[in-house]
Amino acid sequence: MIKKLGLVAAAAALMVMTGSCQNTDGPTDVPGFTAIDGDYLKTGGDGSNWAMTGFSYNEQRHSPLTQINADNVKDLGIAWFADLPDARGQEATPVVVDGKMFVSTAWSKVLAFDAKTGKSLWSFDPEVDKARGVKACCDVVNRGVAFWKGSVFVGTIDGRLISLDAATGKQLWSAQTLDLESNGTITGVPRVVKGKVVIGFGGAEFGARGYVTAYDAATGKQAWRFYTTPNPKGEPDGAASDEILKTAATKTWSATPKKGDWRESGGGGTVWDAIVYDAELDQLYLGVGNGNPWNHGVRSNGEGDNLFLSSIVALKPDTGEYVWHYQETPAESWDYTATQPIILATEKRDGKDVKVLYHAPKNGFFFTIDRVSGKMLSAEPFIDGLTWATGYDLKTGRPIENPEARYEKTGKLYLANPSPLGAHNWHPMSYNPATGLVYIPALYIGGAYLPPVAPNEQERKALGFNTGGAMATADLPDDINFVKAVKAATKGKLVAFDPKTGKAKWTVDHPASWNGGTMTTAGNLVFQGTALGEFRAYAADTGKQLLNLNVQSGVLSGASTYTVDGEQYVAFLTSKGGAFPLVSGYAGSASSAVPNIPRLIVLKLGGKVALPALPETPAYVWDPPAKFGTPADIAAGQSNFQRYCLVCHGPGAVGNGVLPDLRKSAAIADAGTWKSVVIEGVLKGNGMVSFASVLTPKEAEQMRAYVISRAHYAKANDAGLGGGVKPAR
Repeated sequence: MIKKLGLVAAAAALMVMTGSCQNTDGPTDVPGFTAIDGDYLKTGGDGSNWAMTGFSYNEQRHSPLTQINADNVKDLGIAWFADLPDARGQEATPVVVDGKMFVSTAWSKVLAFDAKTGKSLWSFDPEVDKARGVKACCDVVNRGVAFWKGSVFVGTIDGRLISLDAATGKQLWSAQTLDLESNGTITGVPRVVKGKVVIGFGGAEFGARGYVTAYDAATGKQAWRFYTTPNPKGEPDGAASDEILKTAATKTWSATPKKGDWRESGGGGTVWDAIVYDAELDQLYLGVGNGNPWNHGVRSNGEGDNLFLSSIVALKPDTGEYVWHYQETPAESWDYTATQPIILATEKRDGKDVKVLYHAPKNGFFFTIDRVSGKMLSAEPFIDGLTWATGYDLKTGRPIENPEARYEKTGKLYLANPSPLGAHNWHPMSYNPATGLVYIPALYIGGAYLPPVAPNEQERKALGFNTGGAMATADLPDDINFVKAVKAATKGKLVAFDPKTGKAKWTVDHPASWNGGTMTTAGNLVFQGTALGEFRAYAADTGKQLLNLNVQSGVLSGASTYTVDGEQYVAFLTSKGGAFPLVSGYAGSASSAVPNIPRLIVLKLGGKVALPALPETPAYVWDPPAKFGTPADIAAGQSNFQRYCLVCHGPGAVGNGVLPDLRKSAAIADAGTWKSVVIEGVLKGNGMVSFASVLTPKEAEQMRAYVISRAHYAKANDAGLGGGVKPAR
């Protein structure tokens, strides 16, 4: 029987008061579990376990296993599967230790299974308040758990870091790492380093000031904290970052206060992923996020580089003390985060072994950085057609920018590649030492930036994105031929990038906008899923496709592989979702027709288990309510929709199947129903809170007029855009 564990009211109250709720018994003593410590994680072992999200501290997502290889991977089939509890985005990589599998899911839940049979062992629900979902940038996802000496660690949407007994699922302790009133959320993976659990969080767009915190793995007691942006009050934080912020970072931000600037927002810089430990040098690397607001002209009066935004920062793991940094995107103004996955490797340069860090962030350049000094050794584009910069100056380490990209200075609309979604987002990349290639799930998604066109776009609000500009992504022309061109250009691409040459050795195009994370093995394989419901394997050296398995729903997270009783398995999650996981683009995408099925699937050679048949889904027939509202009303509704609704319900109100497509919602037909949802918060229990704090009833009604107008556009043009496509069978 599944043991369902939650937080009882008394324990929750104690946690809020003390910041830590502890069970002093400690984790159950299981020899296979307690063997997972720092020494083990340096290498990741022989491949029988997948003990951390990136396999080992180097986070290469490379397994030494060869039982499944390029010759026989075509024989992979399903060994077992398990349906997951919430039809939301799934982004975790399964962790496997001693034949037991641990998976985090939407709403920060954790499930444990027998890794051979799929038998459910236990489940844990942190009972997150669903209203917290409105503060999550990109759905209520969770990218995975950490394992250490018999404990499983998970971060929650409401900012808790929780330790669980790996054998039973019993909560050992809980630490509230975020202020409950803050706009931060945890979706990333904790890392355990030298007996400390290190965790960051997301929320820069909503006005969160970034920091990373280390907690004692046994007790949950805070060890240190490092802030990534200066204190808006000009005071020390009493944190490990105080000295470097005082001596180096603060002077890179504007000194003169300005309405809506970084002093109001905290500046952003959240570390929502990319925390990597270098066991060789005993250094911890942070990938720091974007600024708040995005617009550098508003955030910092157009002044300074704004450290440590969009930077790689190296710290001492024992104390959190600063070591070095490299800023990839100075004066960041486009949501070009550096929070994408980091890989550690050793590379031959001029006949010498050089300890390097590989990084492919949103801005589209692949960086090789010297881990000892923090010096950038190379920066080459990993996608074509970048518009914001032509390259990097190797002497200064700075980008050679296109002046037109500085929309905050030109005051003009800037059409960009990449968009805020990036040339690479959260989707894991991997590295194969045998080929020397890095396998990047790259994105080709254009976007647009525009300075504020109305006062309310610059004004800070309690809900929704605060970008300091017009969210112009959905403001593009409705001309059918233009929309078709945009749709055709929007795609994913698997890029096998060679850091030594600075070029791709081979690539594979994906017609849908999203493609999944990658995992590679010594069997000369690269595994990757697609948004179209396929799980694929390629030859790691040549890119030849060797497997294409229909798994009914999108595969966007990274896979893991392991052995039980001498047999190798491959595990991954399915669902819809992605970076702004619910966004399919204002033109829609081929993946829109793929169903959203949250599921854990495990493969083995000769697996014979079949997935349940999908129900027939008839093509949707558009029958929207009558249009209403003046052009000015619809334009105002569009502006507010883009700010408050776009990241969940899609640019141009084009949904992607995780949350409702509002163009098809019955609520748009009735003003009272619409108001009850948007203003009165009748669906708060589902995560759709009231927006009365930022919208008037009139503004909500203008948004309804805008959504209805988009439904009429779809009715007129859906056939030409490929609408009504049935899911692949």
